[in-house]
Amino acid sequence: MTNPLVVSIGTTHPWNIAGVGLDARVVADYGLSHAMAIAAVSAQDDRGLHDLHVIPPRAFRAQLDALPSGIAAFRIGAAGSSENVRVIAGFLRERHSSAPVVVDPVIAVTLGGELSADDDVMETIDEVLLPLGVLITPNIAEAAQLTGMPVKNIDDMRSAAEWLVARGARAAYIKGGHLDGDPIDVLVSAEGQELHTGGRLEGSMRGSGCTLAAALACELALGRDLAPAAGLARAYVRTRIAAHTMRGRLQVAF
Repeated sequence: MTNPLVVSIGTTHPWNIAGVGLDARVVADYGLSHAMAIAAVSAQDDRGLHDLHVIPPRAFRAQLDALPSGIAAFRIGAAGSSENVRVIAGFLRERHSSAPVVVDPVIAVTLGGELSADDDVMETIDEVLLPLGVLITPNIAEAAQLTGMPVKNIDDMRSAAEWLVARGARAAYIKGGHLDGDPIDVLVSAEGQELHTGGRLEGSMRGSGCTLAAALACELALGRDLAPAAGLARAYVRTRIAAHTMRGRLQVAF
């Protein structure tokens, strides 16, 4: 029996400390198979984003159509443009309506810059991806962009997650690491709500959101139920933060 196949769809990072390159490291760490489709190519380093080339929709769709069959889970990151978000949604509707899909709606680069060629990516995610029953994993800033609500505390996180599920998401996992105090994440689905807690670890790891989304896709590809999969993915991220791996002046997952 072959290992479950996880597919990443998103943007490259030259250092492979975020985006599809980091996904490949996480999936390999899980011992699973990996394939990818590139929506955009970024030029980033430890000073921020310098340039972004969005793959034209026709070439992007051709990559998606060339993916192997038998995909166990998808991890979707920065699509680069609203048009490419629509390409992803069309592909999933036509070819992969049953595989779990983890969407990390990242746009802003932590060190400066935006991974999008236009301003309505979040609106397009809301319009065409949420209704497909995806599992969405925004941080508090991304949750605020998606919902138009202020997200500044745990109650706000719950409200935003409930809004995302009402819009069609299978579940919303909102990451609260940017709030003061110990980090608390909120998982909301039709089955209920959970808070995931734990003391704040030393350091600030680049690519933590990508790591969580990729780990969650791996856990779902292994057949885990949603709630335990989310808890295990969060625990995996904490092990990578605790390892305190440095590349130059940046703390990274690998």
